[in-house]
Amino acid sequence: MPGAVPPAAPPDPGGAAPLSTAALLGRCPRCGRGALFEGLLAVRERCAVCGLDLRAQDAGDGPAVAAIFVVGALAMLAAFVVEFRYEPPLWLHAVLWPALVLPLSVLTMRVAKAALIALQWRHRRSAEGV
Repeated sequence: MPGAVPPAAPPDPGGAAPLSTAALLGRCPRCGRGALFEGLLAVRERCAVCGLDLRAQDAGDGPAVAAIFVVGALAMLAAFVVEFRYEPPLWLHAVLWPALVLPLSVLTMRVAKAALIALQWRHRRSAEGV
């Protein structure tokens, strides 16, 4: 039938999703379709699409360190530029920077955590096959 959309192919149990899909969209490292997170930063126990057990995957402190280094450095540079170029009152700094830094930190931690989990799963999978 023309115009009909074919059903999605079942996930390949031996395959791996592209790292960009897993990291940027927070998807399962194996199928790339199931959600990796059940909350803001909490990793699901199992992928709802392919059934991959995600309990053994742990990103550790890496995402928090990435957020501190990347977002912290960018925020300090931006704060210096704003301070020395525009000289706003102190209360504006107190309102502006937390409103920008907190969401950027969570976003950075989420992407970094998904990327580290995807890489960890790929390397453990390849080590098991050896």
